[in-house]
This record gives sequence, C-alpha cells and structure tokens, in this order.
Amino acid sequence: MKEINLNLVSIFEPEKPVLVLPKNLSLVHDKEPKIEGSDISVTPISSALRKKGGKAMSITEMNSLLLVNSAEKKLKRPRLASQRDRELQDAKYQILNAPIQRSISQVHASLFRNYSMFVRSYELMESKFKVYIYREGEKPIFHNPYTRGIYASEGWFMKLMEKNKQFAVKDPKKAHMFYLPFSSVKLRNALNESGFRSQKDLENHLKKYVDIIATKYRFWNKRGGADHFLVACHDWAPRSTRKIFENCTRALCNSNIAGGFKIGKDVSLPVTYIRSSENPLKDIEKNPSPNKTILAFFAGGMHGYVRPILLHYWQNKQPDMKIVGPMPRDIEGKAKYREFMKASKYCICAKGYEVHTPRVVESIYYECVPVIISDNYVPPLFEVFDWESFALFVLEKDIPNLREILLSVSEDRYAMMKRRLKMVQRYFFWHKIPEKYDLFHMILHSVWYSRVFRVL
Repeated sequence: MKEINLNLVSIFEPEKPVLVLPKNLSLVHDKEPKIEGSDISVTPISSALRKKGGKAMSITEMNSLLLVNSAEKKLKRPRLASQRDRELQDAKYQILNAPIQRSISQVHASLFRNYSMFVRSYELMESKFKVYIYREGEKPIFHNPYTRGIYASEGWFMKLMEKNKQFAVKDPKKAHMFYLPFSSVKLRNALNESGFRSQKDLENHLKKYVDIIATKYRFWNKRGGADHFLVACHDWAPRSTRKIFENCTRALCNSNIAGGFKIGKDVSLPVTYIRSSENPLKDIEKNPSPNKTILAFFAGGMHGYVRPILLHYWQNKQPDMKIVGPMPRDIEGKAKYREFMKASKYCICAKGYEVHTPRVVESIYYECVPVIISDNYVPPLFEVFDWESFALFVLEKDIPNLREILLSVSEDRYAMMKRRLKMVQRYFFWHKIPEKYDLFHMILHSVWYSRVFRVL
C-alpha cells in the first residue's frame, strides 16, 4: 500500500474549519490570548492563522529552497582569490565528489540528505577549518553566556568554541571564518536592566560593536561580514541581527522563514533546555522505556495562538491523547513530564510565541517521534538531516485532523522512525569536553558547510 505524503495531502480537511472559543479570546497578531468572560462565539481557524503568519511554507518547499540556494547563492568572487578561498573551493569540489560510504547501515544513512557528502565535509572540517574569535566586547554581553535554561545552545557553543584549540586560531589571516562571540540573551537582559525602550537599542549596541571590529580589522569590510558568523538563541535575535549582520551566517534558534531566516546561508540552531551548567546531559534518559502506551503527548503554557487551538480540539477528547496545558514546574512535575514523553509514541512540538520549541530535541532524547506544528520553522541542522525520515510535519491549519494523521502512519513506518530517532540522538548531545559528531561539532559543521557552499 502506497504511503501518503503527509506534507502534501491532508487526511481530512473541512472546507471551513471552525474553532469555538470564548468571545474575547484574542488571536490577534502580537498579542497573547486573553479570556475575560464566558460568552461563546465561533472563530474560523483559517482567519486566525492567516493573521498570524500568512502563507505557510511546507517542509517540501523548504527542501527545494535549500537545493536552489546551495546552487545559486554564492559570494561575490574576490578580485584576487586568497589561500583561504582556494582551500574552500577545493573543499567544495571534494564534498561534491565525495566517495560513496558503504560501511554504514541503510537505516543510519537514511537520516541524512547525503551521507557520503556529510562524511567528507565533516572530515574536511576537522582537518582544515579555522576560526578567528574576536576578543573585543566586554562581559557580560560578550564572552560570558548562560549555560542553563532554554537559550543555553548559544552559551554552550560560545563556551566550547572559546576554549577550543583545534579550530580556533590566534592569527586572523589563517581563518576561514570569524566568530562574533556575543550572547543575545545577555544583551537582552543587560539592556533591559538599564531601561532600554525598544529593539532598536539592541541593534544600536550591536552596531557599535561592529564599528569597532570594522575599524580595528580589515576582514569585516573585505566581504561585508560574509565570512563572519554568530550564534544566537533568543527570540529577538533574528530581528536584532537582520540588518547589521545581513551577510553573515547566523545560527538562530528562531529559524523562521517568514522572519528573514535564509536557507542555505543561515543555520538552524537546536533549542536545548539545559538543567545543569556542570552536566548538560542531566535528566536525559539514554534508554527510554519501550512501552509506548500514549499515542500523542503535549504539555505546555498557552504561549502564542497555536497551542490554544491544539487544546481546544484535543484536550480530554481521546483517552490515548494526553494533550494538556502547563504542568507543575516543581521536581515532581518535571519528572512526570519526562515520563509522559518516554511513554508516548508521538510528541507534539507546537510553536509558542515563536516558531521554535525545546520539545523537538527533547523528543529525540526520549525516542518520541516529533510532530512539528510550526509553519515556516526550519528544523535544526536542516542542511544535513532528512528530517522527514524521523519526524512528522503538520501544518497549523491541519490541527483538527491531527489524530487521523497520526493513525494513518503504518506500524512499519513508525517503527523505522523510532529506530532512526535512536540513531540521531548522538548528534544532539552537548558534552563538557566535545566529542566527535556531538552538537558542538554539528553546529560548527553547519557553519562550515554554509561557508563552503557560498564560494565560487
């Protein structure tokens, strides 16, 4: 029986789906839903979603855009190619002509867009890639990131990059790329404490930093920052870096196509909720229970407009679908949350205020197939992994059809996706001392890959 492509076909799509909500539950753009009374009215889902995001780009369209941008989006050729340029050009040729890798299972290889190209690219990164880290910038905004919490990806990368001796060089002339080590979270918090009034204040602070870099070094002006990169996880990072760092490779957690994220240039940064600065793997169960008694699980705050819709349709509707609001945030509540993830076949990764959510990576940790409901979200390490091999993507407008979509997946396909989740886990772990193929190296590889494929 031919499988249904869930990205192209809806199992059941009413002509005008409706959502029954309290009369004054607002789904207006830039406002959190608020309930002030109990009168009931009917609000079309299509109207609510259209106001929030416009046209949704499917994962299939994103895949096509990646291929187009990899082929066409290139840096302007310098008048005289440097030794670094020639090294990148040679690396690109070797990646495109990578020898076929045969010493790996077909299931493992299916995680990747092209496993042979990935292996060769990773090898070349390890042997050739050099990064210069700017020393400018005062703490805490620069060089002193958070390594706990929801935005810890930027912190762990900065911490490990600044301690690194394999890729970091002291002579900027030897570098293929230049790292701008600021924390978008610390920037937001520091300016908030000083009474900033708008995101423009964040942009002005970064503009002053770039002016210092451009004045002191010739590298920024040489290519307008196109061989520079930043790693930022805060929700506001895309907007505050969009103009100043337009040519840079931006590794962003909030990887929203509709918000200016550029597939083929920018890098989608995983959101990893870290509970311990000393042990980034704390509370991660590497061998989850095989007993998956729950079909689908979601628990979380009612941030944004998608989650209230999800709960309206599915909270307390089916005994095998555990779809609830926020759970207690004490030790017992967090432990119960993890138990639900481990006991579920599918974990619903519904967007909040922004497109990203830590549930995507948490689902991988607990071998719970991610069901991503977040239009225009580019999943982490997108240029490397074939996400459709181990995750489902459901458009926001298809929330009413969620159960039918999940039940349409054959047992064989589900079992294969679960096996792939087990295999992909290693690429999403942080370690205090970086290990081959861990998340530090995978993020750095994505930055390297972006740079290589933007040269002639």
